[in-house]
Amino acid sequence: MEPFIADTGIGRIIGLIIVGLIVGALARLFHPGRDAMGLGLTFLIGVAAVILAGILIGGVLGFILAIVIGVGLVARAGTGARP
Repeated sequence: MEPFIADTGIGRIIGLIIVGLIVGALARLFHPGRDAMGLGLTFLIGVAAVILAGILIGGVLGFILAIVIGVGLVARAGTGARP
């Protein structure tokens, strides 16, 4: 019988969250100036960037793309721009 983690993909989800936290922190670091957002929103942006990059491309290039997407999202959210 397969372990429960392999059946549900919990390990992959946890991995995406951890990488998303790192990407969110890097995106905030690479974006110049002060941002009017908390750490929670920064981490959510990082997770969203990782998911988007994971859909588009994987591997190291996907990680770099996730950082670029994260910087763009941090810049958009930090200025208070609304869609």
